[in-house]
Amino acid sequence: MRHAQQRVEICEHKGIGHPDSLCDGVADAVSQALCAAYLREYGEIRHHNVDKALLIGGQSTPTFGGGQVDQPIRLIVAGRANPLPKDGSLADLVRAAAHGYLANALRCPIDLFRIESAARNGSPNLRRVVDAGITVAIANDTSFGAGFAPYSPLEQTVLLLAEHLRSALFREAFPMAGDDFKIMGRRVDDRIGFTVALAFVDREVKSAAHYLSQKAEMVNWLGSRLDQPGEIRINTLDDPNATDETGLYLTVTGLSAEHGDDGQVGRGNRVSGLITPFRAMSLEAVAGKNPVSHVGKIYNVLATALANALVSRIPEIEEAQVQLLSAIGQPVSHPQLVAIELATADGRLDSVNKRYVENLVRATLDDIPALSAKLARGECKVF
Repeated sequence: MRHAQQRVEICEHKGIGHPDSLCDGVADAVSQALCAAYLREYGEIRHHNVDKALLIGGQSTPTFGGGQVDQPIRLIVAGRANPLPKDGSLADLVRAAAHGYLANALRCPIDLFRIESAARNGSPNLRRVVDAGITVAIANDTSFGAGFAPYSPLEQTVLLLAEHLRSALFREAFPMAGDDFKIMGRRVDDRIGFTVALAFVDREVKSAAHYLSQKAEMVNWLGSRLDQPGEIRINTLDDPNATDETGLYLTVTGLSAEHGDDGQVGRGNRVSGLITPFRAMSLEAVAGKNPVSHVGKIYNVLATALANALVSRIPEIEEAQVQLLSAIGQPVSHPQLVAIELATADGRLDSVNKRYVENLVRATLDDIPALSAKLARGECKVF
């Protein structure tokens, strides 16, 4: 059955300030910094996988007009990475890259974060997959990647809502809107609806009545920008009869990480920018993995790119789903399985040029070195 024909659909997006997204963003920023350092010091990207990060939420006391953070947020970045020439430089690089990412992504004071490096040297057996002299990248894991195209109307609308929530226009209209948000979209037949969790910044909220009125205005503002009618609910745990801070999603920083939630790499958005339980998807943590040999990163990005290419270049194809399976120790450009599922308007594949599909797959796999370079520079979305 084509995805568009399914009666029920669910998809989710975690915003840039969500604890899981913060871990993803920091992990990949560290990987990019390592790639740049290795290229500078050795002329090549060396083995690393810093795809393990844990955010331990702090403690805070939000108050109308402005509260305080009582305990800072801990962010631990762990993984394996080849050493750098200078003693201590690996830990310094991890902290600097994490700090730089947070400062660029968030609007709250970054000194609220305590960043710790737990990156260690990798095993010799895994380091050798990117040793000097290897001309073809070797997979350092047996794993699979998955991708699909195109986005469904619900998926597009979830991403559109996310774009509005982080837009300057929305923040100007609602200065109490924080950077931490999550959107859950649902569809039953043609009826769609969205549940939004959005952290409110306490210093911009005067009272419980002000909070509730602003929330109602947000619903109207967002609803007027939907392409099709759909119910929008914001912060459904709120007490509609609240008279003080109790029972409202109020924060000091605009982040639930200050008190209400913790985070980990890989628990958030997939390469699509969404969490899509009705689609084929890998549970791999893409962010933080090295872009040269770790198929958990390369194949998820590649499968998504290939699915989009199939839909955009072959008119008969309306939907495409791609899965790529690696074998550790084998060339990254030669997966042990390429599984492609295609859908056309009439349900037949007779008109699809299979040789063209095969050539497109081969060309995409041959282009992995160029993709790796883009991933190393942070030019591809990974969460």
